[in-house]
Amino acid sequence: MSELLVAREGAVVTLTLNRPDKANALSAALVEELHQALDGLDEGARLLVLRGAGKNFCAGFDFGGFEEAGIGELSWRFVRIEQLLQRLYHAPCATLALAQGGCFGAGADLLAVCGERICAPETRLRMPGWKFGLALGTRRLAARIGAEPARRVLGAAQVVDAASALQLGLVHQVADAAAWPDCVTRAATAAVSLSPMAQAQLHGLTLADTRAADMAALVESLTGSDLKARIRAFRAQ
Repeated sequence: MSELLVAREGAVVTLTLNRPDKANALSAALVEELHQALDGLDEGARLLVLRGAGKNFCAGFDFGGFEEAGIGELSWRFVRIEQLLQRLYHAPCATLALAQGGCFGAGADLLAVCGERICAPETRLRMPGWKFGLALGTRRLAARIGAEPARRVLGAAQVVDAASALQLGLVHQVADAAAWPDCVTRAATAAVSLSPMAQAQLHGLTLADTRAADMAALVESLTGSDLKARIRAFRAQ
């Protein structure tokens, strides 16, 4: 079974992370399928919806088997996630994330890069990457919620509930899953109100392009010391 479900209805493309037994954690295969889905977008796609199957949106990086992976392979997986996050943040079409349950690590980053972010009332978010020294998504989060709130959220790796996420501006709306179809319809209507060129120009003028600096920061954080030892210590906490 594919780890990513891709559906299209008119101008709306829906990508559903499909590893519910693993809380939709980002395996190497799932990340590559997401890249392939983005490769397949055409100008007719005006809204990209990202969601997770089952009880959780995304548990972040899949650490299964990390001890057996070489440092190069492990680092490359984080690089590919950063490339994915950059592509979504600077996507040529509108993006909407619909989150529920657990939304952790790179899974919370997936939520944060989308232009519109809606979560269910029971959603819990946590970004613990700095606990093992990983610079992933930091500038983007600061752009979303402000530098000082981002430092608090990232430095403490605190669990953020739906109400707090709304207050921070990390999500725009808290809504039960039953209301999500209406949310998609509204977002799709808004997405097609601008031409593709106008949409791209608007995004370009309102989103700071820090892709090179973000990638450099990630690579530096990956190579600063023994990555596996840092991950091992974090997971033992």
